[in-house]
Amino acid sequence: MLTPAMLPALQRQLAALDLDGWLLYDFRGTNAIASGLLGFSGLVSRRVFAWIPRDGTPVGIQHAIEPGPWAQWPAEWPRVVYSGWRALESELATLVAGKRVAMEYSPGDAIPYLDRVPAGVLEMVRATGATVVSSGELVSAVYATWTPAHRASHERAAEHIRRIAHEAFAIAGERARTDAPAAEHELQRYILDAFARAGLETDHGPDVAASENAANPHYEPSAAHPRLVREGDTLLIDLWAREVGGGVYADQTWMASIGAPSARVLTVWEAVRDARDAALALLHARLGAGDAVRGAEADDAARAVIEARGFGPYFTHRTGHSIDARELHGSGPQLDNLESRDERLLVPGVAFSIEPGIYLPGELGVRSEVNALVTDEGLLVTPGVIQHDLLVL
Repeated sequence: MLTPAMLPALQRQLAALDLDGWLLYDFRGTNAIASGLLGFSGLVSRRVFAWIPRDGTPVGIQHAIEPGPWAQWPAEWPRVVYSGWRALESELATLVAGKRVAMEYSPGDAIPYLDRVPAGVLEMVRATGATVVSSGELVSAVYATWTPAHRASHERAAEHIRRIAHEAFAIAGERARTDAPAAEHELQRYILDAFARAGLETDHGPDVAASENAANPHYEPSAAHPRLVREGDTLLIDLWAREVGGGVYADQTWMASIGAPSARVLTVWEAVRDARDAALALLHARLGAGDAVRGAEADDAARAVIEARGFGPYFTHRTGHSIDARELHGSGPQLDNLESRDERLLVPGVAFSIEPGIYLPGELGVRSEVNALVTDEGLLVTPGVIQHDLLVL
């Protein structure tokens, strides 16, 4: 949430980007970035704007019947009140006419996570004579970054998740050699119960997928269609959770073989692992040297490995998603040059997953996922011990 203490640093960002200001817009929750920065909660049933200028004091534009959402707007920052569209457009023109304005807009919808402002609102703003540019770098630096408390929460969750994944694998391996093999959904239930015991929560999942089911990246196990995990299967466990009460998500994917893996499985696993490590190597090298690096470049590094191994057509998603302080799939930079064109810089404080995968329909799916936080010193990777070899159960 924006506070007066944050304003000087934000205004320096605006100056560095040659912007006259940041214009935040929301209506009925269409722009989670704006509502998060403004501290809004509940339904915003009328259009709202907030102008954060490069110089001077921020100004809010509030509808006359709806002061409630502005409860956390600093008292020293003024608000103007409108009822009708003529007054709204007049107040907006007073603030931004002829200025270079950042909004949650992505040209050509290149980055959908940023494209939160309707085309009609962009037309309204441009009609004042303002020039609208993307707020992408501002979102990275102001909205998506973690605090030290966020980092600590994430690291605690990451270690719990690593432990719980290994416990679930152990159960799968033990029961696979009995007359009562574990079903995918039973392992999912074990993980959810273990989250609760550890003080963690999740919004859905986790994903527990054996062999051919893992070829669907968004597979969900079901008690209505149970799939037993038996000797000879590969097993993917993708699990994500955060501390109850406002923690930051950790998100990991682990892979195992029930019994000795085939040469085919090992070949696919090694391609995925090496792709993950290629992205990590690029990030460590560039950030450690103090050089700029973009999310799309890390995606390219991972994808090049999988393509060189002959599996390019089967790596069908981005290498990583943003993990911001509010959401598992956040609004900060993605490691993506496939689904979208994310050219945003990976700046200190932003975090993301690194999770290449290969999905062979009807046969198997393999993914390996770790998380990373950009720090002033380089790159922090979680969990503390990442998977290098396929687990054999």
